[in-house]
Amino acid sequence: MSENASNAGGIAACSITLQLNGQSRQVEVYPWTTLLDLLREQLALTGTKKGCDHGQCGACTVLLNGKRINSCLTLAVMHDGAELTTIEGLAQGEALHPMQAAFVKHDAFQCGYCTPGQICSAVGLVAEGRAQTRDEVREQMSGNICRCGAYPNILAAIEEATPETRERLAGAQEVTP
Repeated sequence: MSENASNAGGIAACSITLQLNGQSRQVEVYPWTTLLDLLREQLALTGTKKGCDHGQCGACTVLLNGKRINSCLTLAVMHDGAELTTIEGLAQGEALHPMQAAFVKHDAFQCGYCTPGQICSAVGLVAEGRAQTRDEVREQMSGNICRCGAYPNILAAIEEATPETRERLAGAQEVTP
């Protein structure tokens, strides 16, 4: 019996591979490990926040295969081979992603706790292409809660960053075979 299995009551960890923020990562996870816990506890990517741990606040939002997902509600083993982008993977070196830069410019945060989930959700929202008006953006972002009430600034940041984010997403799709 492996050390991992003996520490988990005889249940062995599973090996999965993720494309995490542009890099291939092979990790060992127990079958009950959420994607959020894998990110925070095993991979030390603490930008993704644990808020309610019930999928109601959106603080844990990440991009899975380009789509936004609450990482607290899904098991890591379900995503072997998936492409995962966290807040840490949006910037390109020192250059912030357009959505990150817009959040800074518009002061779209107060305490900052929800900000990583808000930004990942906003990038996913743009990729989905469904929200064309302010009201549609508000509706599509309603799963991300800001307890500080920075919603007007968040909306302004999303509106400003949408065109450049679309361009960046279109460029990434042209490169992908």
